[in-house]
Amino acid sequence: MGMSVTISSADAQDAEHILKLQYLCYQSEAELYGDWSIEPLTQSLDALRAELAEGHGLVARLGDEVVTSVRAVADEDGTVRITRLMVHPRLRRHGLGGRLLDAIEQHFATTGHPEVPSAKRFRLDTGHRSEGNLRLYRRKGYEQVATRALGPRLTLVTLEKAA
Repeated sequence: MGMSVTISSADAQDAEHILKLQYLCYQSEAELYGDWSIEPLTQSLDALRAELAEGHGLVARLGDEVVTSVRAVADEDGTVRITRLMVHPRLRRHGLGGRLLDAIEQHFATTGHPEVPSAKRFRLDTGHRSEGNLRLYRRKGYEQVATRALGPRLTLVTLEKAA
């Protein structure tokens, strides 16, 4: 790919950059499903900051620009719920999403924090028409465990894999 991308933990100072990236990245999902009221496009900066404080987030930077991000939180049973894996549209199909997914899994597999249980499984959701997402998750070992209709245009697909 010829670029040096660095992955690091996200913090409150990254929140505004993540929110802008999120808005840009989820435009294609909104178009795919014909729904511009999806939560990633309406989330407030305060809500995003709260998510970062509750769980763990990662960003990938190309220079100073945040080009990829992911968030996750572990529950008391060891299930890590991964959300908002996003890659800047101009950098898709270069392996960055897979690298960030690996990095967030690795973080929770080796937390070393007594308040965060060891990951037993990783779980994530995507829309049924999001073929690129489904391909990536299946390639990374995730298997479909459930579906849930959220409306006439969207069925949420839940995928999971053991830690």
